[in-house]
Amino acid sequence: MKYAEETGKQIKFPKKQEENLGEKTFNNDVNTERQKKVKEAMLHAWTAYEKYAWGFDELQPQSRSGTNNFGGLGASIIDSLDTLYIMGLDEQFQKAKEWVTNSLDFNKDVDASVFETTIRVVGGLLSAYDLSGDDVFLQRARQIADRLLPAWNTPSGIPYNTINLAHGNAHNPGWTGGASILADSGTEQVEFIALSQRTGDPKYQDKVEKVIKQFQAIFPEDGLLPIYINPHSGQAETYSKITFGAMGDSFYEYLLKVWIQGNKTDAVKHYRDMWERSMEGLIKLIRKSSPSSFTYIAERSGSALIDKMDELACFAPGMLALGAFKDDSDKALKYLSLAKELTRTCYNFYNSTRTKLAGENYIFSDGEDMVVGTSWNILRPETVESLMYLWRITGNETYREWGWDIFQAFEKQSRTDSGYVGLRDVNSGEKDDMMQSFFLAETLKYLYLLFSPPSVIPLDQWVFNTEAHPIKITPWLDLVQKVGDHQIGQERQEIRTDPRLHGRFESLGRIKSHILERTKYRDRLLGRKEGRSLTSSDI
Repeated sequence: MKYAEETGKQIKFPKKQEENLGEKTFNNDVNTERQKKVKEAMLHAWTAYEKYAWGFDELQPQSRSGTNNFGGLGASIIDSLDTLYIMGLDEQFQKAKEWVTNSLDFNKDVDASVFETTIRVVGGLLSAYDLSGDDVFLQRARQIADRLLPAWNTPSGIPYNTINLAHGNAHNPGWTGGASILADSGTEQVEFIALSQRTGDPKYQDKVEKVIKQFQAIFPEDGLLPIYINPHSGQAETYSKITFGAMGDSFYEYLLKVWIQGNKTDAVKHYRDMWERSMEGLIKLIRKSSPSSFTYIAERSGSALIDKMDELACFAPGMLALGAFKDDSDKALKYLSLAKELTRTCYNFYNSTRTKLAGENYIFSDGEDMVVGTSWNILRPETVESLMYLWRITGNETYREWGWDIFQAFEKQSRTDSGYVGLRDVNSGEKDDMMQSFFLAETLKYLYLLFSPPSVIPLDQWVFNTEAHPIKITPWLDLVQKVGDHQIGQERQEIRTDPRLHGRFESLGRIKSHILERTKYRDRLLGRKEGRSLTSSDI
């Protein structure tokens, strides 16, 4: 079998490579045309959803009906908000906004995934707020986050992964044996920290940072945690496997992204330190196939390595490249080199099948390179996500060509008259009947950005959550204004005027103490180590 190799011309950049990247490589008709094709695909997918499944979580294109897999919260609408906005589909964005304003109902007597609701709904609404500035999105994000908060009320602070949205009853699914899942418990930090930043209310950040403190307390030397965590003791269930695929993946991603979101300050340095330790652990899982020497990330059970890699783990090369962004250190160069090797493997997950679409996972064995394990393709985004990062950070046009190949395969194999479907089998090409909401949120958005200039959602101003919702990195002065002036000032005014608070603050000393706690919270956001001194104007 013939496999693809990285052959594109490498472009050398000065330190501010992203700004120059667009000028050097974007101004050509080919990429403009490809960008338009991706936008047309999004419009086709959205129009089909609007026609056949409006208000449902997801579209079933072949049966031309809607289905609710995420609590009936209109997941495809919320997941699409930022994609529509970024692509300039204004009419469609306005209709989606009207639905969020007038029809979105969180009071559902359903058990919802805390993880999925956070990354799709909270993340999608926050991103729409950051892009459009419309307060309705922030208000809605806060409403659903408040319904999720009881999930963190456990002895260890590790959240339960399922919650009833109407009643607040939280629990873990029976199939985990009562354990919480690593990725499901460690992938709410970006969204909840952003919510605290934008509302000035620390309760969201406090909940998710307590999780990281517990993970710090049990963090192993190699930085690799098993996929099951006991929510009562806070300890890892060591019988469970270690993986950068399903149930492990985005925990490691968010260690890096919270550090970026936090302006890379001392206050978030422990996130970067934990991430780097985990990357050293990842390197110990790296193996090579034969005869083609594909680099892949094995899984681990106990001390034994398992020669299997999920397509989900193809987020890792993009993460490694992002961790090396604007960094010329030897460690960063090592991360980037590994990212390139893994991207080649992930692209060949696609290129090696008859349909040119990747299976769900691959098995590696001596003399056979990669063999499809689970054979379905559900329109996943992880490989094109990494292609976007690798192109932006290296400037190698090969990554755009590979992305175009994948897009064309989706067009050929997955496009129908009523939307896009996955494949039940990437070898036979048999179609399923589901247009996943992440196809709209992630796959098409990353492809669109791959063919756009890097000034569209620049990596030094935005951080993507794990559902590809871009969250604005809040500059230092904005944080001073939001958390300092609003939060502390509001608390001071409440103490003065609200008689319900008088009994809580019997003395000037207690008032000062309360304000100081809020100041410390603001300073944590700003990366300061101590609160400022109180003055007479504070009270």
